[in-house]
Amino acid sequence: MMTKKTLFTFAIALLGAVVGVYTYSKIVGPQKQIIISEQPAVARYASMDQASGGYPDLTIAAERSVNAVVHVKVKAKATTQEYSSGDPFYDFFFGPRRGMTPQQEQPRVGFGSGVIISADGYIITNNHVIDGADEMEVVLNDRRSFDAKLVGKDPTTDIALLKVDAKDLQFLNYGDSDALKVGEWVIAVGNPFNLTSTVTAGIVSAKSRSINIIANQNQSLGIEAFIQTDAAVNPGNSGGALVNTRGELVGINTAIASQTGSYSGYSFAVPISIAAKVVNDLKEFGVVQRALLGVSIRDIDRALAEEKGIDKIEGVYVAGVNINSAAKEADIEEGDIILSVNNEKVNSVPELQEKISRHRPGDKVTIKVKRSGKEKQFTVTLRNSDGSTSLIKQEDVNMILGARLKELTSNEKQSMQIRSGIRIESLDNGKLKSSGIREGMIITQANRVLINSVEDFRRVVASANDGLFITGVYPNGRVEYYAINLSN
Repeated sequence: MMTKKTLFTFAIALLGAVVGVYTYSKIVGPQKQIIISEQPAVARYASMDQASGGYPDLTIAAERSVNAVVHVKVKAKATTQEYSSGDPFYDFFFGPRRGMTPQQEQPRVGFGSGVIISADGYIITNNHVIDGADEMEVVLNDRRSFDAKLVGKDPTTDIALLKVDAKDLQFLNYGDSDALKVGEWVIAVGNPFNLTSTVTAGIVSAKSRSINIIANQNQSLGIEAFIQTDAAVNPGNSGGALVNTRGELVGINTAIASQTGSYSGYSFAVPISIAAKVVNDLKEFGVVQRALLGVSIRDIDRALAEEKGIDKIEGVYVAGVNINSAAKEADIEEGDIILSVNNEKVNSVPELQEKISRHRPGDKVTIKVKRSGKEKQFTVTLRNSDGSTSLIKQEDVNMILGARLKELTSNEKQSMQIRSGIRIESLDNGKLKSSGIREGMIITQANRVLINSVEDFRRVVASANDGLFITGVYPNGRVEYYAINLSN
């Protein structure tokens, strides 16, 4: 009986379902068929690996990168002589004394990373990786090693270019660092703690970030518009590659934000948009062609907006316009708010610096500003630090005011116990020689600006009006001061 009752109930339900479907189809009519494609969706830059929880597949980008990222080993000769009595306790309490036995000088060694950017052996790295090096060795991922020579360097962007004598090297193509989005996946490839061919991954956490590390290290104008990521970067990663998921080079890993010296959450890379321009200049001219707008600029915040009566927080505030500058010639004024460069919006000082740094003196750019609430557009011909549109040659930089100048290594500064300085290698007839300056002097300051590079000195000379006040120290330790009249 129970079985018959169950079958009867099932039959009634089935009949009701058939009647319901028939009635619905008559009332509503035939429906369009929706086809759900079985083809897997394609991510923007990389396929999504379902087995890994939906994270992008970074294996192809990593494989392309590790063979194009090199280990850079540097060696600097010791420049100081330590003297020992032979008794370490005596030396500790009373210090070394002249006349005692000189200890054998030990070379200083360091390491970092670099990125091969051409099959014939051009390599990008950080300036601070090779600064002061007397010897440079590049070790490939396949353990081949080459002696490297320095093509050129740019302390203001912390980029240097090396060259090795090799062919058919695997290299990375440039990507578009402008197209990077906050939240996009990237990988960092380098040699942290001498651990070669190390790959870490993270996301872009910010763009156009300034942390004042370049300016502080070089006591000069530093161009910072870093890509900030949370990919783990440690000492030894400097000069390595920041790569997008297509395996393209989008940045050069440069710094970390840390109170311990090791990775603690954030790392910073020079965008390839800046690094590529520096590299091209170094290859072609041996020196970077720095284009300047010629303005003092400030970020706009609430306090500045209230002080200046600015109705909207946008753009970059022009706090001053230099005499004989590109901005002055184009009629840009103090108080203007720069909104865009070549129709690309700028909302911070680093963004504006990055946009201008891509150009050379003589290039024309379109600058849109807001003045008294109205937008104006100017065509500006960028200039160099001399106030002209001429391109600068390496020999012009090295020879200033009749002096051939050379930068000091970190070891040389340490041995002389000075923070900054460039050496006068030779003197021809000119302003410096006629003022009484002698060969061998180290120029430490000019017009109260610390001089850490030849470019620093050239910039001060170019911006000086009539006079130049130089502080220098000779190899015997004697400090001298010179006032130079530039007006005649």
